[in-house]
Amino acid sequence: MNDNRRTRISADLLQTPRTTVRRKPSRGSYDWETIAAILDEGIFCHIGFVADGQPYVVPTGYGRDQRTLYIHGSSASRMLRSLAGGVPLCFTGSLIDGLVLARSAFHHSINYRSVMVLGVAQPLEGAEKLHGLRTITNHLAHGRWDDVRPPTEQEMTATAVLRLPIDEASAKIRDVGVLDEEADMELAVWAGVQPLELIAGEPIPDGLLPPGVELPEYLRSYQRPQR
Repeated sequence: MNDNRRTRISADLLQTPRTTVRRKPSRGSYDWETIAAILDEGIFCHIGFVADGQPYVVPTGYGRDQRTLYIHGSSASRMLRSLAGGVPLCFTGSLIDGLVLARSAFHHSINYRSVMVLGVAQPLEGAEKLHGLRTITNHLAHGRWDDVRPPTEQEMTATAVLRLPIDEASAKIRDVGVLDEEADMELAVWAGVQPLELIAGEPIPDGLLPPGVELPEYLRSYQRPQR
């Protein structure tokens, strides 16, 4: 996209016509700190792309390092092969913060924070490929990479890792309560927000752990980065 079609929203991120929030524009954010915080708290994303004329949306994990997202999968994966060939993609990650329960069925909603990133991913090799895998692993549990066996050469060959620059992105956030019609305000129906959050449970050890293997501290105190 030509630079003269872009509008600088901050010193950090460029908003483009493709990422401008048009439905409920007040919910849009193009601030880098907001986008980074949502990506860091999230774990799962969906990758949309078109292969052979057919749209696909595939769920997967990811990792972020500065202005770069990393995704990975089997080298035989249709998604990874398509994206490595230069097919444009749409990355979306979402967090659900609450159910908005209104007095009318029409005004029920969800409080959420989401990020959309558009671009073309590049396949990685060598040290950068290994860095991408480290980033994805540590995104799941910070410090995990240093505890585990690194990939073998055969495993590296069987795995594709792609880099997606965060150059064209936006966040969309709903964080308000019930927005009912004035005529419905006297209805004898409970209305409000049921908060939701991602909470870690007690870690469940594998049944074949050798004796003496203790739970690492990063799992003992596990939680996602908070906004």
